[in-house]
Amino acid sequence: MRKLRKGDDVIIIAGKDKGKRGTIVRVDGSDRIVVQGVNSVKKHQKPNPANGSAGGIINQEMPIHISNVAIYNFTSKKSDRIGFKVDAYKNKIRIFRSTGELIES
Repeated sequence: MRKLRKGDDVIIIAGKDKGKRGTIVRVDGSDRIVVQGVNSVKKHQKPNPANGSAGGIINQEMPIHISNVAIYNFTSKKSDRIGFKVDAYKNKIRIFRSTGELIES
């Protein structure tokens, strides 16, 4: 079970976008994630009539390393760490380390 998943709200703790918040859009492999509105670069794209895409300069979000983000805790309004716990039905669930609350996914 991964600590960070698609749809989690995270805060950037290192890099050029430090302090920004966003939602995880995609998880690439085991150590890279794409966060909405973070690490945005301008990409020069050639037109491709087969796909119907026009050429030009587009903004694209690039992956960042998973160690540069932390999950955002809405109750404490701060970044937090993730822990695991086994519930009564023997299911492994994610919790916030500071408060012990369940992380809604």
